[in-house]
Amino acid sequence: MAVAEELIDSYLQDPSSSGYHILVAVVDSTVTGYICYGPTPLTEGTWDIYWLAVAREKQGQGIGGVLMKSAEKEIVKAQGRLAIIETSSTPAYEKTRHFHLSQGYDIVARIPDFYAPGDGKLILQKRLR
Repeated sequence: MAVAEELIDSYLQDPSSSGYHILVAVVDSTVTGYICYGPTPLTEGTWDIYWLAVAREKQGQGIGGVLMKSAEKEIVKAQGRLAIIETSSTPAYEKTRHFHLSQGYDIVARIPDFYAPGDGKLILQKRLR
């Protein structure tokens, strides 16, 4: 949570030079989700999806999919060609992995024990153009 707040604070302080882009979902005047993404340094057209979060009580209503599609559209407009997501391999992230796979992302790499023993990093990729 602290890292997500840090990214949002960085963006709000100086959107043009933060390196991050943030889209927010609002339903009935209430923030229900957000996505944070940005160009990957030292690459040509590769972007990272850093955070995608939807309020627990609003999950399963398509908000995450709308945020993801909106970010991907903006990435393509900025000449992006690849979107990359990193996530945990633990069972606690199964729902998250399923969501990303349902959005057309593929697991392209796995680093065992990356975050902690038994908690590997999965890298997912989607070609946008």
